[in-house]
Amino acid sequence: MTTSPPPPAPAPSRRPVLVDVTPLRQSPAFARLFVGNTVSGIGTQLTLVAVGLEVYDITRSTVAVALVGVVSLVPMIVAGLWGGMLADAFDRRKVALVAAVFAWLSTAAIALHAWLGLHEVGLLYVLTCVNAVAGTMIATSRASIVPRLLPASLLPAAAALGGIGTGLMLTVGPALAGVLVAGIGFAPTYTVDVVLFSFAFLGIVTLPPIRPEGNAQRPGLASLVEGMRFLRRAPTVRTTFVVDIIAMTFGQPRVLYPVVGAVVIGGGAVTVGVLTASYAVGALLSSVFSGRLGHVRLQGRAVDRAITVYGICIAAFGLVLALTSPRGDGGLTEGLGQADLVALAAAALALAGAGAADNVSSIFRSTILQTAAPDHMRGRLQGVFIVVVTGGPRVGDLFVGLVVAAGVAWPPLLGGALIVVLIAVVARLTPSFRQYDALHPTP
Repeated sequence: MTTSPPPPAPAPSRRPVLVDVTPLRQSPAFARLFVGNTVSGIGTQLTLVAVGLEVYDITRSTVAVALVGVVSLVPMIVAGLWGGMLADAFDRRKVALVAAVFAWLSTAAIALHAWLGLHEVGLLYVLTCVNAVAGTMIATSRASIVPRLLPASLLPAAAALGGIGTGLMLTVGPALAGVLVAGIGFAPTYTVDVVLFSFAFLGIVTLPPIRPEGNAQRPGLASLVEGMRFLRRAPTVRTTFVVDIIAMTFGQPRVLYPVVGAVVIGGGAVTVGVLTASYAVGALLSSVFSGRLGHVRLQGRAVDRAITVYGICIAAFGLVLALTSPRGDGGLTEGLGQADLVALAAAALALAGAGAADNVSSIFRSTILQTAAPDHMRGRLQGVFIVVVTGGPRVGDLFVGLVVAAGVAWPPLLGGALIVVLIAVVARLTPSFRQYDALHPTP
């Protein structure tokens, strides 16, 4: 037995400003999936930060810490594509459940590694890679499950709730990791994640069977080619990927944060933390106050405008840096007393705006993908989505490095301007994207 989306919810008489929690009330299955994903995601972020701290504690090398993410990049891309094919061929509940078992076992193995005092960096790389691959396959399956639990009218609200969950993961998880590692050590910290990740099973095990509708094709090259052919015939869905690649390639200034804290604004590691948190807080607040987004019909136009605002905010961040006289001494240990607080506040505000705009874009891009794509293609397209969101920021890091190497002082200023111009070009070349109507979804 497979599930079909419930009938559309009645339109509310007024449009609340705060996030719409109707999906949680209307679908207990979605509510369990949301809670399980959020709690387990906090644990995942906790372990990710703790592993980085342990690798540094063992090696005293920032390069070794960076490799924690690098070694997982290609396997995560492959897992996204393969997981999408599996989700389009088999019961999505089972695919997510098997992946969750591997994710939980790898988390338990990381904890066991610490309890035994092995201090093997290579083993940590392998285990975190397995964990990242399993997590990617869970995410791909879960994203293709949600449209079967909710009507299309509630998918923007579901995406906004997902933004709140992600915001909690990215703020609570790392903060909890720092406190626990300092207070009780690595092994107990990882064990906390073993407990938290158990909540992922809460949302998955209780789901009904969710088999793809339409013709299921076995995973393999033919399935992947079929997905790419569909994407070529689906300008709306394809454009959501294109605009996200533009935003992430030219608007990812995170690799500049250390030099901003050490030299430009000053304040050292505290400034780095403030800038990092500002982006996440902006994204979280935009989800909290997302009540009216569910009533937007021209969602392609909303994506266009949100990414344009994102580009403006990134350019504003670059402008703040360009206008700021260097205050730091080149180190990351100084406090906010040596920082230019006015410049820091302006930079944090610009990044908060960028985080909010990026989250609004993500809400509508996710909704378009989930509603415009036919069910038997959702898994594969979610796999491509994972590749885009995983690889895009890494390409953005490369862009910043190349621009700096070319002698351009502040890449965000150039990158933000490029985003605004390129989004305008894309909008002109694909007018159907701006005319996309949520009430009449077409891929």
